[in-house]
Amino acid sequence: MSRQRSRRVELPPAQENIEKLEKVVNDGNYYGAQQMYKSVSARYVSAQRYCEALDILHSGACIQLSHGQVTCGAELALLFVETLGKGKIPYNEEILERLNKIYKSFPRVSLPQNLWDVDDMQQLSENIGSAKTRVEGCSSFLKAAIKWSAGNGVNKNGSPELHIMLAEYIFSESPEVDMAKVTHHFVRGNNPKKFASTLVSFLGKCYPGEDDLAIARAVLRYLSSGNLKDANILMEEIKKQTESAEVAFPKTELMQFIAYLLQTLERDALPLFSMLRANFKPSIEREPAFNEMLDDIAERFFGVQRRNPMGMFGDIFKLMGAE
Repeated sequence: MSRQRSRRVELPPAQENIEKLEKVVNDGNYYGAQQMYKSVSARYVSAQRYCEALDILHSGACIQLSHGQVTCGAELALLFVETLGKGKIPYNEEILERLNKIYKSFPRVSLPQNLWDVDDMQQLSENIGSAKTRVEGCSSFLKAAIKWSAGNGVNKNGSPELHIMLAEYIFSESPEVDMAKVTHHFVRGNNPKKFASTLVSFLGKCYPGEDDLAIARAVLRYLSSGNLKDANILMEEIKKQTESAEVAFPKTELMQFIAYLLQTLERDALPLFSMLRANFKPSIEREPAFNEMLDDIAERFFGVQRRNPMGMFGDIFKLMGAE
């Protein structure tokens, strides 16, 4: 005990190291500073001075990112989250704010709306490569933070605010936006109005035929998780925003299906639900995942048990305790 206590005393206050390391970064020695941030913070972790280790790593992540050093900053951001776990730090508003500060430090660089509408192809290639590095770095950090927050009793799916951050960054920074990923994280968030704004922005620049699929996917994701309230808010907000933004709201059979579906789920109307699925089958089958989501919706809202794809053998395995 005395030896451990003496080791703790030998370490100076974290702020002294923070100031020295910031000077190294500001002098342009990013790699050297990176190694120092990692080794110095590790000493505080070994001494179980987790709060000070977090201060050092937080400062390092933010300053490296502010200098455009995405790889270095993302690595320190991941170590920050790892240290939260080691120190058994509880999720709270203060920690969320610190995570948000790191998130906001990740660079944002505008890419042309049409990636091929540029003259300098070499520059375009470099820009796309940089964008992928930024998205991968920020995504790794936020996914780790979401996983950590889920383990701290906030929400079984992780912090809704962190899901929103990740969805926004993927949408704004990806060279080619994967709306399925964006939707996944927005639905696990807590801001359907912000999601609506993102979808309206997507409607203004997507390829023909992608607009109604994106809206339907979003609504069905909400509904498959049992969230009828936010599904309705999302649709109302999209309609409102498309009018003011001068973006056309898609008028397709798939959108008719979604409108009827939302009304049907307001009451106990399983026969009508089944009839809708049959009548709009061609539109629903434009995306394979829609039928699976509708099975989830049938189970959540009408108690319809999903059929086991393995039939009798699946039931036997289930009885035997197999997963």
